[in-house]
Amino acid sequence: MRPRLVRAGLIGVALAFLALCLVMPLVAVFAEAFAKGFEVYWASISEPEARRALWLTAVVAGLSVPLNMTFGIAAAWAIARFRFPGRQLLVTLIDLPFAVSPVISGLIFVLLFGAQSALGPWLEAHDITIIFAIPGIMLATLFVTFPFVARELIPMMEEQGADAEEAAVALGASGVQLFWRVTLPQISWGLMHGVVLLTARAVGEFGAVSVVSGHIRGLTNTAPLHVEILYNEYQFAAAFAVASALSLFALLSLGLRRAVEWRMAQPR
Repeated sequence: MRPRLVRAGLIGVALAFLALCLVMPLVAVFAEAFAKGFEVYWASISEPEARRALWLTAVVAGLSVPLNMTFGIAAAWAIARFRFPGRQLLVTLIDLPFAVSPVISGLIFVLLFGAQSALGPWLEAHDITIIFAIPGIMLATLFVTFPFVARELIPMMEEQGADAEEAAVALGASGVQLFWRVTLPQISWGLMHGVVLLTARAVGEFGAVSVVSGHIRGLTNTAPLHVEILYNEYQFAAAFAVASALSLFALLSLGLRRAVEWRMAQPR
């Protein structure tokens, strides 16, 4: 009887915590977004600045995902399959964005590429703008998101071992054949899981992007930054409308992640 009571109590606490910290905020976001009707909601997410912010968010995520996916696969393959000087340093550097505040990450890029940095005069002389422009947003997003794929694949590839790849090499497979026909099928579901997490973080990144963007309306504001500006201007319906679009994407990402996790757990 006691184990049942303990189990019921733990489940009740967990459900109450989820309701308070997850369900209620989500319900509040969508309720506030539609509080003034669908016409106001649609006008809020379709006006030019909101469309620009959503489009910029999609572009930044669309560029960050394939670049970090490529890096993650290469880093995971190198770390899981080879032993070389600096291997542990590479593992540590991959984890660095998890340990550094996103705001500090953005500040680092300002110190490296800002007008007062050592590179500032050279960049200005060659008419190259990084900070307070889209390239700075890209760099900040790439930095905070690059661990996700690598961190997903490294333990998976170490657990799988290299037997299948060694057999393929012994049978005469080239490097390209080895990757496409042996390695990639083995890591495909783990790769999808990492890409889902990477995409969700790229779309929702706020801290680092806020530092390097300059908050230029209609030019360098991503969707999370646009929500902050609308809220600070007391345009609550518009702020929650854009926030609901991001929340909907987060829910879709969560559902896709759970589907991938379920598929990964199935026996092969």
